[in-house]
Amino acid sequence: MKAIVQHRYGSPDVLRLREVDVPTPGDDEVLVRVRASSVNAYDWHAMRGDPYLSRLTFGLRRPTAPVRGQDFAGRVEAVGRAVTRFRPGDEVYGEAGPAGGAFAEYVCLAENLVAAKPANLSFEQSAAIPLAGTTALVCLRDAAELRAGQHVLINGASGGVGTFAVQLAKAYGAQVTAVCRTRNIELVRSLGADHVVDYTREDFTHTDAVRAGRRYEVLLDLVGNRSLTDCRRVLTPDGTLLLSGGGVFTGGSVFGPMSMLIRGPLVGRFVRHRIVAPFAAAGRGHLATLRELAESGRLTPVIDRTYRLDEVPDAIRYVETEHARAKVVISIFSDNSR
Repeated sequence: MKAIVQHRYGSPDVLRLREVDVPTPGDDEVLVRVRASSVNAYDWHAMRGDPYLSRLTFGLRRPTAPVRGQDFAGRVEAVGRAVTRFRPGDEVYGEAGPAGGAFAEYVCLAENLVAAKPANLSFEQSAAIPLAGTTALVCLRDAAELRAGQHVLINGASGGVGTFAVQLAKAYGAQVTAVCRTRNIELVRSLGADHVVDYTREDFTHTDAVRAGRRYEVLLDLVGNRSLTDCRRVLTPDGTLLLSGGGVFTGGSVFGPMSMLIRGPLVGRFVRHRIVAPFAAAGRGHLATLRELAESGRLTPVIDRTYRLDEVPDAIRYVETEHARAKVVISIFSDNSR
């Protein structure tokens, strides 16, 4: 099978399209023929081993998992003898986890990392959901316990996680203020945002609404471009600050966005505000919830660009250096392939 492989850390130039063996599923594993995948900040962090502290997870000298890619959607090709929930031909989606492997024609993974894909979405749309959708879900539903009528501000609302966060916040009955750049204003409004702050013209910590006394019960920061003090300034006295940002590549660092993700909860021990850096990994329960929301029409993936498998280096380069809108998808097998 064809797969995107890397054997050393570096720029997208270290990625190569190679022929590798098709994996064989173990007793509790599922082999999926991948129809589509999508790019996340996680992918370029793993590709570069950046921030350097992350190499404790990815591998000190080189990536321990050579095939990149987290999100996938496709059809079950084979199952292990202990698998009971799936059979060949089932349409599924999910997240491959730390082992990666989704930028390939086949991916093999544990049964509990796989779920039935949304019936009303294409493989490309479904592949856009797992990691970004789960991140938004874990932040807003689980960590913030978002309730109807609350005001939530989303910094980075037009990105991969942000576009899901806007829709999820509206699905849970919140009033949403979206922070984005000028070209994305209509996009976030179309997703349900009640108010929009154009960060190229206005500082969301000093907007007219904030100066007039409006505060937010929840602030989801997906960018990490403002200090903890700035973010706390716009919260209600008992508000929650959620930190979850992958950023863009800026030349390498020791801690990168991990610095604020570590420092924030420490500061939270000494202030009234809740400051949380939720960990999100797509599992069967999260994927089932996201499927239900998609099939009910309350969650629709937004796709910025689509690339072929051999164009993964270009796709990652775009995500790691540009302000990509929503999700970037990798189309692997076409609808008429067998």
